[in-house]
Amino acid sequence: MPLTERRINTGQFFSSDAKFNEIYPLEIKALASRHWTPIEVARKASDFLANKNNVRILDIGSGVGKFCLSAAFYKPKALFYGVEQRRNLVNYAETGKRILRLENIAFIHGNFTQLDFKNYSHFYFYNPFYENLVGTNKIDNSIDYSPELFNYYNRYLFKQLEQKPAGTRLVTYYNMEDEMPPGYKVVDSEMNNLLKFWIKM
Repeated sequence: MPLTERRINTGQFFSSDAKFNEIYPLEIKALASRHWTPIEVARKASDFLANKNNVRILDIGSGVGKFCLSAAFYKPKALFYGVEQRRNLVNYAETGKRILRLENIAFIHGNFTQLDFKNYSHFYFYNPFYENLVGTNKIDNSIDYSPELFNYYNRYLFKQLEQKPAGTRLVTYYNMEDEMPPGYKVVDSEMNNLLKFWIKM
């Protein structure tokens, strides 16, 4: 059973991924190792993305909100937004927000193509379009998948990032980099190049 919303020491949940995952029910915990951002990745990414107070950081394909929840804990003066197509996953993210008593987060139920990228300073994505490829592990079957959608989302993201100003930051984790326009340069990488830090020059 997931934890109820009661007075707890929220800091304890950031001691390990196993401890953090206690806020989710069993079927969500089972997906954690493949689909949810590890706490250490969220900490490193938020250190890079939250370079100023009040920056607005968007997680594309936020799932159950683990990146935003962790990043918001580590960077309380930044604002984190997660967009996710699956209503049930957004509900889990909202429950996590209440349990952890975090105020600097908003979760959006929808497709990232419906958002205005001008409203966000920097970006995080953990291979959000990968499920559209044939033979990959899916979170569930509640949304449409296809190679055509994979290509469409990559092209759309490419165009949106291309329009962002110099100084825009993004962090990618397990990404194929097809969505990176010219001008974005890797300024650091960790975890055998799985975690990359980019700035538009």
